[in-house]
Amino acid sequence: MTQFFAMGGYAAYVWPAYAVFFIVLLADFISPLLRRRRNLNELRARLARQTARQHRAAPPAVNP
Repeated sequence: MTQFFAMGGYAAYVWPAYAVFFIVLLADFISPLLRRRRNLNELRARLARQTARQHRAAPPAVNP
């Protein structure tokens, strides 16, 4: 087992390479999720501003 973890003397190069690979893989997984959340929040805010603007610009209702 220790020979496996030593990687024939190349462990100092192999294990950091695995670590970098998994960090990049995790970032590639999380990045679209965060971008989607940010885009949805921006869209909700834009729709709220548009709705508020429409309510301010609407003429008052007249009762006959």
